[in-house]
Amino acid sequence: MAANLVSGGKLDREAVGLELSRYLDAVIRAAHFDLRFRFESPAVAAADGIDEPDVIVSFDGGDCEPLLEHGAELLKALEFIGVRWLRLDPKLHDRVRFDCGNYRADQLAELKLSAKVAAARVRETHLPFRFNPMGARERRIVHLVLRDQPGIRTSSEGAGDDRQVVVFPATTK
Repeated sequence: MAANLVSGGKLDREAVGLELSRYLDAVIRAAHFDLRFRFESPAVAAADGIDEPDVIVSFDGGDCEPLLEHGAELLKALEFIGVRWLRLDPKLHDRVRFDCGNYRADQLAELKLSAKVAAARVRETHLPFRFNPMGARERRIVHLVLRDQPGIRTSSEGAGDDRQVVVFPATTK
């Protein structure tokens, strides 16, 4: 199935939308959720060009609250299963994002801001800054936000659920 969903290294939004609609219609109906979804076009380009998916699925309706409880676990689970429904190559998994009430977009903006603040702090104090453990997608975003920042470098340390991004002064090894 995935072969028909990718064209020129990008997801075919129309084909992906049709498949995700089949998946979400079935899940929403079976779970008796009061939810509607729509496909949004990503911004023409994020100001920083980081982590812009090809497909954004945005939810609204009376059952948005359960989607966002406990750090949006249900929303993330629906996305996880949806991406697997599409049978995409793992490298393309983050090209699809589910959101509700801009929760995920706001989290992403906050993470980017936190990365920039951490970099400024490291440049000022010349001391490393260690982020709390985070998932691979979030670590990748921090690394991308800071990749061209002067006077600092980043590294991921730890294993599994304890993996963290550490921001170092550029001269510290």
